[in-house]
Amino acid sequence: MKIREVVDALERFAPLPLQEDYDNAGLQLGLTDTQEVSGALLCLDVTEAIVDEAVALGCNLIVSHHPLIFRPLKHITDENQVQRTVRKAILNNVALVSMHTNLDNAEGGVNWKIAEHLGAVVERGERREERGEGMASSMPLFAELPEPMAADDFILMLKKCFHVECVMANQLLRRPIRKVAICGGAGSFCLDDAIRGGADAFLTGEMGYHEYFGHEQEIQIAVIGHYQSEQFTSELLKEIIERDCPGVPCYLTKLNTNPILYL
Repeated sequence: MKIREVVDALERFAPLPLQEDYDNAGLQLGLTDTQEVSGALLCLDVTEAIVDEAVALGCNLIVSHHPLIFRPLKHITDENQVQRTVRKAILNNVALVSMHTNLDNAEGGVNWKIAEHLGAVVERGERREERGEGMASSMPLFAELPEPMAADDFILMLKKCFHVECVMANQLLRRPIRKVAICGGAGSFCLDDAIRGGADAFLTGEMGYHEYFGHEQEIQIAVIGHYQSEQFTSELLKEIIERDCPGVPCYLTKLNTNPILYL
């Protein structure tokens, strides 16, 4: 099977027109039409160590969530981590593909995977918005927990489900939490929509300090970290490839690429 066939399968699930205007999803590097795929390494971020891992596994394709090449490159040297990683991938004949905001916006995408790990059921009749090819989910995604939970139990559940050291939260809600608005990654732009949608809690990966103010007892804000909120995206990529490209060896990276330490 050609690398192009794997890329096509990913883009059928999350068409590139669904990506945000600022994004650079899709093929980053490589010759996809002529190369047979030897294996795919799936990850959140692409680093030099990730390329080394792919080579060690015999994979000539890396599929990431975050694009390695996000801004135009004027040259490729050893000047910084992005350029070194691009150079290493080229030298080892490894193709790079990213499924970023198109996978965020695709139905069944990143936020659905977060809901799955919460054991939450996505609301039926979710609002849809036309974005070229395909249908994008509303942002945030609304889902219901199996049973109402006290706020402190909700926070403890998040720590367990997402293996996080801490959760950044506003004042604990003094009513049960059942309906959760979800936006993986840097999702603070979804807070107002979460409130308008009647969510008891808003779960995301990043928010600014000032954005926590003024929502006490209105909604439970729970911020678990950008990497932590999207860590299961590789599972989704694996499911797509194994379903639509049977026989292609798929590996979830064993590397934690989160650059933030909690000390």
